[in-house]
This record gives sequence, structure tokens and C-alpha cells, in this order.
Amino acid sequence: MKTLGIILIIAGIAMIVIRGFSVKTEKKVVDLGPLEVNKTENRWIGWPTYAGGIVAVVGLVLVLSNRKK
Repeated sequence: MKTLGIILIIAGIAMIVIRGFSVKTEKKVVDLGPLEVNKTENRWIGWPTYAGGIVAVVGLVLVLSNRKK
């Protein structure tokens, strides 16, 4: 449980620092036989800052509860 707690702490801090990322997606707009028209869009995948804080706190609780045993 200690390793899981440390991983959650690191992931939570990373989620606070990096608030999301952008992904390129390609959509087919028109398909006329051999002619295709595609459109590239940038989609933002993000999470709220407090989610990273919650993940880090859960990791901290796991590390501290494992230390008492």
C-alpha cells in the first residue's frame, strides 16, 4: 500500500501542475469516391485542479496509515 500511496502522491502533484493535454483527432468531412476531405481538430482533455489535490491527499493517507502498522 505504501508504493500505491507514493504513486498517487506523484500523480496528484502532476495533475496539479499539468492541468490537461491536447489531442489531435481527424474527422472525415466528405467522401466522394477517390476524393476525401478530412478535418483535423484539437481536443482538450483536462481535469479540475482539486482532483489532483484529492488524489495526492488519498496517497498521503495511504502512506501514513501504512506507517502506523
